[in-house]
Amino acid sequence: MMNWYFQSGKESDVVLDTKITISRNIDGFPFVLKLKDSQAKEILDKLEQSSVIANYNLKMLRLSDMDELTRQSLVEKYMLNSKYINTDLQNKAILMNEDENICIVLNEKDHLKIQAFASGLELESSLNLVMEIEEKLDKELKFAYNNKYGYLTSSPTNLGTGLRASVIVHLPALSKTQNLSKILEAVNDLGMNIKDIYGGSNRMKGTTYQISNKQTLGICEKDIIKNLKAIADKIVEQERLARKILSKNQIELEDELYRSYGILTNSRKITIDEMIKLMSDVRLGVDMGIIKEITDLKVNKLDILSRSANLQKYFGENLDVFDRNIKRAELIKKIIKE
Repeated sequence: MMNWYFQSGKESDVVLDTKITISRNIDGFPFVLKLKDSQAKEILDKLEQSSVIANYNLKMLRLSDMDELTRQSLVEKYMLNSKYINTDLQNKAILMNEDENICIVLNEKDHLKIQAFASGLELESSLNLVMEIEEKLDKELKFAYNNKYGYLTSSPTNLGTGLRASVIVHLPALSKTQNLSKILEAVNDLGMNIKDIYGGSNRMKGTTYQISNKQTLGICEKDIIKNLKAIADKIVEQERLARKILSKNQIELEDELYRSYGILTNSRKITIDEMIKLMSDVRLGVDMGIIKEITDLKVNKLDILSRSANLQKYFGENLDVFDRNIKRAELIKKIIKE
């Protein structure tokens, strides 16, 4: 079966993917910052013996056994935090299935970070999957819980449900019509976190954003999902409206998008920053039915495989920046010709 991040899903012309995370700690153990090595190892042993591993076809992968590129590639897929892989790797591991849509991180900030990923807008189904896994693990491990504060986590901002729900949205038309800033400001006013996923210093700079819940305490999981979905639906509506406005100047739009496609597909070398900018236009062109020379699947492959660590893993080489730029251009041509 194809990995989730190569697939297209519901509303995926605007919502690229969904991520649900629940943080939990095992009762009777101190938080990770205070864990002794023997206790951290005991947590790994408990998870390795759990029946949940077999039920969901999960495999334990210890970070100390991975090479640096493999660890970094998981960061590029949003499965691991970059700070997590740059600390002491002893007794740190993940449980992951073959499709990579389930990834449980062990001994990061909390004992367990249960994650589910899906292409497109799949908040409810992703929550159900995470909650199902959490409930089964709770029966075996007994998670730390307080009647007043809910599930106990190392960070006060995660108290209560311990739930972080997020969607990544691609908003090029809102950017081109100069409406992006007011949409993002409105989302922020509604109590959501907004993050430019490519780390632009100006929050309004990019076209691809992660939107996630701020509140975890005093609200149930279903209401968190309901609120985020309502905002995601509105964003989808506004982005599609902006695309209709752009399409009124069809020749100008086609010219702009095909110029980006031409540079992308004919470059002999290309930086990751150039790639991100050009791919935003190309993805828009494909989603609007303007660019027909490339499919959604190929766009998704280019998006994932062109990133630094994944690019090097794809070619099986450790490359400096200059050579990565050359190989990135080679990868583009190869995938488009597939």
